[in-house]
This record gives sequence, C-alpha cells and structure tokens, in this order.
Amino acid sequence: MSTKHPIIAVTGSSGAGTSSVKTAFEHMFRRENITPAVIEGDSFHRYNRQEMREATKEAHAKGDYNFSHFGPEANLFKDLENLFRSYSESGTGRRRRYLHNEEEAAEYEDQGLKPGEFTPWGDLPAGTDCLFYEGLHGCVATDEVDVAQYADLRVGVAPIINLEWIQKIHRDTSERGYSEEAVMTTILRRMHDYVHYIVPQFKRTDINFQRVPVVDTSDPIIARDIPTADESLVVIRFRRPEELGVDFPFLLQMLQGSWMTRRNSIVVPGGKMGLAMELIITPILRRMMEKKQAAS
Repeated sequence: MSTKHPIIAVTGSSGAGTSSVKTAFEHMFRRENITPAVIEGDSFHRYNRQEMREATKEAHAKGDYNFSHFGPEANLFKDLENLFRSYSESGTGRRRRYLHNEEEAAEYEDQGLKPGEFTPWGDLPAGTDCLFYEGLHGCVATDEVDVAQYADLRVGVAPIINLEWIQKIHRDTSERGYSEEAVMTTILRRMHDYVHYIVPQFKRTDINFQRVPVVDTSDPIIARDIPTADESLVVIRFRRPEELGVDFPFLLQMLQGSWMTRRNSIVVPGGKMGLAMELIITPILRRMMEKKQAAS
C-alpha cells in the first residue's frame, strides 16, 4: 500500500458487472480532477485468443478439464504483482492492452493487430494520480503471489451467481457471437478456478457490491432478459467501515428505500447503485488524494 502512489482495484468474475463500476469510477475521476493509470485485467492473460484455444485443447488432451482464464496457468499473476509493487513504490510500471473487438483493434490497424491479440508492452504515462485496475484478479493471492497487499482500496463486484451467469450468457451470445451451449461449457470448465481464485478475493475487498434480483432467476440458462436495476437490490458490505469513514446515517438519508442488515452492511434499491457508489467512494478518493498531496 502506498500514500504517494495509491492503487484502486475493482475485481469480479466474468459477467459480474465490473465494467459498469469502472464507468462510475471514470465519472468520479473526472469530477475530482484525478488522472488514473488504467489497467485492464484481460491484458494480464497469458495467451491471446487463438493461443488460449490451442492451450485449452492441449490441456484437455492431458485430461485437464479445469484449465481456464480464472486460474494461474492462464494468467501472468507475477507480472501483475510486479506492476502493483512498482507503481506503489515509484508510480511507474508497464502495461499492454487486450483488443476485444474490431473497434478496439482499429486503433492498432497500422501495427497489423487483430481482435483477440495484445498490444506491445509499454510504460505507464508519467504524472498519474493513482493506478486503477478493473478485472478478474485485482485482489488475488496464492502461495506464490499476493496482488491484494498493494491495493489501497479494494472493491468487489459479486452479484449472486445465477444473475452473474445470466449476464455472462447474454453478453457472450449477443456481443461476442458464442452459442448458449458454448458459454455454459466455459462456465462449467471454469468452476474449479472460480471457487479457488475468484471467490476468495472477496474476503480481502474493502467494499463489496452484490446485486440481488427480486425476480425469478432460478434457471439462468433459459432467462430471456437480464433483471433490470429496478428489479434488484444491492447489498453493500464494508470490511472495516470505521477505517473508511462510512457515514451510515447519511447514506440512509440520501438513499431512499435503503436499510441496514448488519453493522457493516446496507441494502439499497438497485436503481440507486450508481448514486450509492459515488456517495461512498467520492469521500474516500478525496481523502486519498489529500494524503497523497501531503506526502509529496
């Protein structure tokens, strides 16, 4: 952890909704005049899209049916840890991008890069105020690496698993061209790594946002629609609310329809998740930047 070079990690499974949380942070960064160095978790996968297909086939041929993007074999955990360590010490480090689609690849057309490939590694821009990570492994810790130890604010996004599956199925079939069968095969293949490398991160997060639908999601495979925000509640859990300066009476007053379920948990209507995030996190960001300036 670092006062001069703070790190914010937003972590969640595939289909959890971390990209929407990233958008909320972008709004807060802009309003607070904070310049982040942005890190996409997918850029620390070990293989590009074609290489991953081949590696998966090789793993299956050896009888390994758990090989997935969630586990250490398919990721550069040590490189991610080194980036977090480097940034926390000096505000520097190296990153690359993973090009998900044609739109993202168009920017690198002159380099001959295609969707599913990585850009070359390059230095982070100078003069950033913080490092902002969004992806699968921002709080991962294993016997060999501990990424979580370097993050100053750790945010988890963990909708209940049926909702997570619904969101993933809809995203991958409508935006990425996969069949429902292929998506479910991927979900099942990832289950071992999900349990061992994704879920344990949420005991290390400072704040968890868990969306809970109030409509029937008992069979996520046949769900025709993703439950809307108004068809959901959001459980927000703080690991140590006193350290974050959480003002629960203020939140209950500002977030109509909210209530507390435990001393460290508040439930808000799903449509107010974005507002809740900004009310909770903006003061934390301000204190973070004040401490940074005082230490400079």
